[in-house]
Amino acid sequence: MEPADFLPYLGWLIGGAFTLGAMGIATSFQLTRMKIKNGYPLEGMWGQSLKPGADKNTAERVTLLTQENAQLRAELGSMKDRLGNVERIVTDGGYHLGAEIDALRDRALSSLKDKGEA
Repeated sequence: MEPADFLPYLGWLIGGAFTLGAMGIATSFQLTRMKIKNGYPLEGMWGQSLKPGADKNTAERVTLLTQENAQLRAELGSMKDRLGNVERIVTDGGYHLGAEIDALRDRALSSLKDKGEA
C-alpha cells in the first residue's frame, strides 16, 4: 500500500487521535477531581507533593490514625496469641482435648461457686 491510499482516511485518523487525546485529558481531570474529593494528596509528575497538608486538621488526623494503628497492632498481637492456643489445642491428640475442656468447665464452675453465682 502506498501513502496515497491512506489519504481518504486522513480525516478519520486525525479525528481518532483528537478523540483519544481528549479522553486522556478528561480521565486525568476526573482522577484529580476524585483525589481532591476523597482527601488524597495531590502529586506532581515525579511523585512530589503539590499541596503538603500541614494544617491543624491533618495533624489531628495523623494523631488519631497513629492511635488507631497502635490499638489495631495490640489487637492483632492478642489475636495471634489466641490463634496459637487454638492451633495448639487442635494439633494436640484428641484425648487431651476432652480433658482440657472438662478442666476449663470445672474451673469456671468452681469460680462461680466461690462467687456465689452458681
